[in-house]
Amino acid sequence: MKETPHHAEIRLVDVQRRFDRAAGGFDSADFAHAHIRGGLLERLEPLEVSPGLVLDLGSATGSAAFELARRYRKSRVVAIDASLGMARQVNSRRRWRSKVHAVQADARALPIPDRSTALVFSNLLLPWIEDPDSVFSEAARVLKKDAPFIFSALGPDSLKTVADAFESVGADPRVNAFPDMHDIGDGLVRAGLRDPVLDVDRLTIDYSSAQSLFNDLTATGARNALAARRQGLLGRRQFEAALERLGPSFSIELEIVYGHAWGSGQSRDGVRIDADRIPVRRR
Repeated sequence: MKETPHHAEIRLVDVQRRFDRAAGGFDSADFAHAHIRGGLLERLEPLEVSPGLVLDLGSATGSAAFELARRYRKSRVVAIDASLGMARQVNSRRRWRSKVHAVQADARALPIPDRSTALVFSNLLLPWIEDPDSVFSEAARVLKKDAPFIFSALGPDSLKTVADAFESVGADPRVNAFPDMHDIGDGLVRAGLRDPVLDVDRLTIDYSSAQSLFNDLTATGARNALAARRQGLLGRRQFEAALERLGPSFSIELEIVYGHAWGSGQSRDGVRIDADRIPVRRR
């Protein structure tokens, strides 16, 4: 994947720590995650999924994993998250004889055998991965032939209101640099996933104050995790100038990239796909 500024500088240890802290209250502020998760589940409906192992990568507290278990009753669902706190939340929600199991693991190095998985599902994991190609490669490795990989990500127009406000006052980057749709498509192709399709949508969220936004970001573990971020607090004048740029009330926009592709059942060396032929749908 073409490297975007700062995207390869995400500190995984900070991401894990913040999601650990957010795990207990994550569901109280996950409305954006829930909205996008709903769109992803809707797009999953027409796809054929055979019984078997289902993976939810970046599972957070397991909302998608439990829904997947309800839909695919003959399947076993493994909720995978790098955060131990999130994995514990999933296990705390399990009922007796539940087919959902939580595992703390890195999505870039899955503890899953080759060609063993009937579905890989991932909602908003990619914005927290420094090298999304590594996740695509792991999905391609574990998927059975013709099994789907379905995911959501954020595009580069996401949170531009916030990014522009802080950059205008000379602050260090405060928002991750998200890859664009074409870079994501190229990564799917390189991984050897078959027939990828990408779909772009947008979500606008209105805020009555900057503090409300910061509270939501904190509650969902989504505060700045860039290695290049300022170590310490932003100067008061600089911070207040950025808030003035935002205004007393404002809107943020999320550019949502939905995608799906299929496992080829082959090693990457045995797959060739023309990236220019990837279908794209825009709403």
